[in-house]
Amino acid sequence: MTPRTRREQAAAQAELPPARRGARHQSTRIDASKRGFATTLRALEQLVGTGAQVSLHVSDLDRGHVVVSGDDYVSQPIGGLGAVAVLLEVAVQFDAGTLDPAELIDRTCVVPAPVAGIWNHLAATNFTLADVAVLAAATGDPVATNALLARVGTDAVRARLESLGLTQLAVLDGFRDNRGPDDAPDLAIGSTRETAGLFAALVNSKVVDPAVSAQVAEWLSLNQDLSLVASATGLDPFDHENDKHRILFINKTGRAEGVRAEAGVLAGPRAGVAYAITVCFDDLSIAHRLRVHDAMRTFGVELMEYVF
Repeated sequence: MTPRTRREQAAAQAELPPARRGARHQSTRIDASKRGFATTLRALEQLVGTGAQVSLHVSDLDRGHVVVSGDDYVSQPIGGLGAVAVLLEVAVQFDAGTLDPAELIDRTCVVPAPVAGIWNHLAATNFTLADVAVLAAATGDPVATNALLARVGTDAVRARLESLGLTQLAVLDGFRDNRGPDDAPDLAIGSTRETAGLFAALVNSKVVDPAVSAQVAEWLSLNQDLSLVASATGLDPFDHENDKHRILFINKTGRAEGVRAEAGVLAGPRAGVAYAITVCFDDLSIAHRLRVHDAMRTFGVELMEYVF
């Protein structure tokens, strides 16, 4: 079997059964042409069997076809992954000159967010918008994300996504310590099909214009959360822009109670892919959570096998 044949077989589309909370499904039959992600599919089916809602999409950047997918059209909570849409609007306004990257933002004037993150623990309460964007992209800082969203507004973010034809991706609110009955139930929602497509368009310089695409991709390349799908890359979380093994990688994760999501672009010497995965689950114990993390890491291993 030639390498090309193996790659073509790994690229054959596989389908997960529909994920519905509380529903149990028989194991999907995976034929020889779908073995590239067979272990991932089994791990995700096991999660579905416990009542989790799973959504998955992988597309080949070179060939443009879907490699593997499952319920990729369903909008689900994606937590901080929604910050990508906020960063996109910030980059557009920087490029247009309607927002000054040197404008100072005062943390004390931002809607409070959970203590997780960096800025809450820094002595400096003022940063430029450009620095706040780096904090939001590199560390997923909730206060930084809230500051950016407050500055550009949810209406502008929504209009930008609609102008790009992204109808299932939406930022509903910022991070909050507590969500009351008058607050949006989630920070952001989205489908894996659209989210993966957005990442593919970013690296292909097709989001708004090349300058905006390059700025957002540069911010995302600083992301330090490589603990889920990206753990399989072996990259240094603090310095993965110029890896000697020729891995091109950008990603963003999203976490909320009972939600784990990740999207990105991974390219190696044999192929490049855009991917997105979301798992919504009952976080009843550490075992439930670790099963989700293990499944996402298994997915990462098979992504690496595909691109290498």
